[in-house]
Amino acid sequence: MFQYYGLIWTPLEVLVRKKFFIFFCLLITGYDKKTKVCLKLANCYIRRTSNGVEKYLTQEGLEKLKKELEYLRTAKRQEIAERLEKSIAFGDLTENSEYHEAKEAQAFIEGRILDLEDLIQNAIIVPSGEKRNGLAQIGSTILVSAGKEKERFKIVGAEEADPLVGKISIDSPLGKALLAKTKGAVIEVSTPAGKLQYKILNIE
Repeated sequence: MFQYYGLIWTPLEVLVRKKFFIFFCLLITGYDKKTKVCLKLANCYIRRTSNGVEKYLTQEGLEKLKKELEYLRTAKRQEIAERLEKSIAFGDLTENSEYHEAKEAQAFIEGRILDLEDLIQNAIIVPSGEKRNGLAQIGSTILVSAGKEKERFKIVGAEEADPLVGKISIDSPLGKALLAKTKGAVIEVSTPAGKLQYKILNIE
């Protein structure tokens, strides 16, 4: 929960308000210097509301986000600009669905750019070769067993999480349960299907 001017907001409410503000700026003024100021204000706003919330990235995750940011700043912005130019040529903007769709896409892209810039600037980077003293930490790859089944997980920050490839967020129930544990430890995790037990077989 975040506090802003005496109000308590959930992370989702903060995100929704930020995205709405960005879309409103783009819809009313177009993407000009004034709007850039509005976008910077929106980014300052989200930083104030999320003050004290630490975000972690592995070096691999950082490089991936940098590539995404560069793509959005160059190719994607150019693509949106071309869409807007074509849609404006159709005439009346009040009932021009392609124009409004392009503006919504622009708002989303600019919001994502702000998020990435903030994350890259403020995230705590976990060194890949950091000595872990046998403890499961962010960046650790952990082999566990659940009955006869074995699974391998890597603990990462929320931005890098991808359960389909075994990357679990430090904020997930399993990530929290594994954190700071050692080889041989048995953990219990609550899931919709009930409680599951995992034994840590190895930590890299």
